[in-house]
Amino acid sequence: MVVLRFAEELLLLLLRDDGKFVSARGWPLSRALAGAVLMDLALEDRIDTDLDSLILVDPAPVGDDLLDSVLSQIAQGEQNDARYWVEQIAQRSDEIRGEALARLVENELLERCDVRFLWFFRARRYRVTDDKAVREVKSRVMDVLFSDEIPSPRDVAIISLMDACEIFGELLSRQELEKAAARIKQVQDLDLISQAMSQVIQDVAMCIAKAQGGYRHLI
Repeated sequence: MVVLRFAEELLLLLLRDDGKFVSARGWPLSRALAGAVLMDLALEDRIDTDLDSLILVDPAPVGDDLLDSVLSQIAQGEQNDARYWVEQIAQRSDEIRGEALARLVENELLERCDVRFLWFFRARRYRVTDDKAVREVKSRVMDVLFSDEIPSPRDVAIISLMDACEIFGELLSRQELEKAAARIKQVQDLDLISQAMSQVIQDVAMCIAKAQGGYRHLI
């Protein structure tokens, strides 16, 4: 069974049945993808966090090109807090997204489908070829949101990433979302990386709202 990284799980959850991705604002998505890589490194026991800093625990490569590149960046930089590193890694969000999609295609979970419109324009779409992974992730999330069970570190990570991208509204009814709101916040508060990621997103949102009233675009 293929073990997915968090960025891959997140993109699977963002993909709609028509092959397009759920509409998501660019700045939350970029920071969520950064948080995804940092969460993977934390689960690999390469980094740790406290209230004041993100700590390099082990600089040894994981054996994953993307994670190892980010790990090297952290090792070569000065020690700083998780919020700082979310912002730094977010600058590589296009690279993270591209690598995650390439892996999903390589592992035959997604298939690229180029479609034409207006006769000569092409648009890239993706089709889920094996929806078992999507069902598994959604099942994990729902089990945590609508129960009192203690979430695993993986559950905490993916729920935090989904909330950062504001995609629960696509997966839950209004009533379900209202019921789960407190639980989502409770789960998110269990992880310092997700807290830092969410704070960065909130700060950026406030700045954009003050400057131009906000915006949305497709990933």
